Amino acid sequence: MKYLSQTAFRAGAVGVAILAANAAFSQDKSVTIGLTSDPSHLYPLAGEELSSNIMYYHLYDPLVKRSGDLSFGPGLAESWENVDDVTWRFKLREGVTFHNGNAFTAADVVYTVNKARESIRPGLVANIAEITAIDDLTVEFKTPKPYAVLPNDLAELLILDEEYTSATGDEQMDLKPMGTGPYMLGEWVKEEKLTLKAFDAYWAGAAKIKNVTFRPITNPATRTAALLTGEVDVIQDLAVRDVDRVKRDDMFNVITRPSLLNVVLAMDMRENSPTIEGKNPMTDQRVRQAIAQAVDVQAINKIVMNGLATPSDQFVPASHNGYVDSLSFRDMYPLDVEKAKALMAEAGYADGFTMTLDATNNRYVNDAQIAQALASMLAKIGVTLELNIMPKSNFWGYIRVPTENSSFIMSGWDVPAGDAGSMYGALFYTRGVKDGYGQVNRGSYSNPEMDALIDKADATPSIDERDGYLQDATKILMADIPMIPVHYEQDIYAARKGVTLEPRVDKFLWAYDMDAE
Repeated sequence: MKYLSQTAFRAGAVGVAILAANAAFSQDKSVTIGLTSDPSHLYPLAGEELSSNIMYYHLYDPLVKRSGDLSFGPGLAESWENVDDVTWRFKLREGVTFHNGNAFTAADVVYTVNKARESIRPGLVANIAEITAIDDLTVEFKTPKPYAVLPNDLAELLILDEEYTSATGDEQMDLKPMGTGPYMLGEWVKEEKLTLKAFDAYWAGAAKIKNVTFRPITNPATRTAALLTGEVDVIQDLAVRDVDRVKRDDMFNVITRPSLLNVVLAMDMRENSPTIEGKNPMTDQRVRQAIAQAVDVQAINKIVMNGLATPSDQFVPASHNGYVDSLSFRDMYPLDVEKAKALMAEAGYADGFTMTLDATNNRYVNDAQIAQALASMLAKIGVTLELNIMPKSNFWGYIRVPTENSSFIMSGWDVPAGDAGSMYGALFYTRGVKDGYGQVNRGSYSNPEMDALIDKADATPSIDERDGYLQDATKILMADIPMIPVHYEQDIYAARKGVTLEPRVDKFLWAYDMDAE
């Protein structure tokens, strides 16, 4: 029998220990996800767009949790009740901690509401008149008037750690986020990768996927290639032209679901528009109608989207409050180039005019190609579009109210709360009239009747009455045409076999719901 020397024995023991540690580490499940773009922010009061929202909900929690099917339930609040018409009392979850170990209390909720008022997202708390911490685990909200959907709104408000955020400062919160969410930030190398680590003390139970890497891959072909070569496990927005190819490979699954994201065209309603010479033609409803009737949404769907989109007939889906049955934008303004030309001539623009279309090239499915198609379509009625196509990272600042750069904008909007009110209040309420309203009214649309209906909707405790007011608002928008709905995207994901992925209606890729072999 041979005996190991003491040195050799120690080396062997260390080797066994390393192997055991590696084996334990290898049991931690990991997944790499290819996104269409890098997040703009990790601080939830700094801005709103899809990639940032995805990260926010990994790192932070709201009081009211929105599930993947858009149903609402307890989050950081265990329960809530309407004490009277204008008072809501929320009972907070006991034993929740932030990632740094600080206890979550009512003081953090009060702090977050007040911070939101001062941020670029005051609309998050526009219908909160007062907030009071009754005790450490009870908070009371008062609304200016009866407001039936406050819990829906609070699903959008992500709670900050008062002590940590005050000490860190807003500018550093993108780099040093601190929430109660299921994941903590590992590292963020901008435009390269962002890693998350599971927060094992998460109040709803630790995530199955312990390590998540998000990679921004803006080019659709590169994103598909990264999946097929094993560089990533999941990709968002599989290119429509690659769907059949990936479906044929039995190593991967293609998962689709209808999206809430409505691609829209916003028209400037000011007398003078920055990219149009002379008086702005789009102040005339006939010109707006002509543009609407020149946009061939079926051709965009068939040729640009490969049939993987759904032309939108209103501004919200049929499932939402504010949708009007038997009312269709496409029926009101069907494709008719000759009619559009006649309307242009009737309005005094038979020779047309030139303006700039601002659009992205990495935010929506085939967004740059849609912009090019729009230019060809509107040229038929004498409207020359000069395309200003830019990355999402530049786009949001460029079109942000009140920068006043734009005449015609292609963007998108979704309403995960199941209610048109938040969209209408943000996009169509007269700017500068009411705090928290009209903050993204990029076309400067103003109709006092529209404002009054939104006010009434936001002042009733009855969901049915609210729905009626919002439906009346929808009818006004359909007649005024400040914005043209184009289509709802189809959410298309692809994943390697062994990764469990159930797409959410709101398009948030949430690793907490995923599993992997």
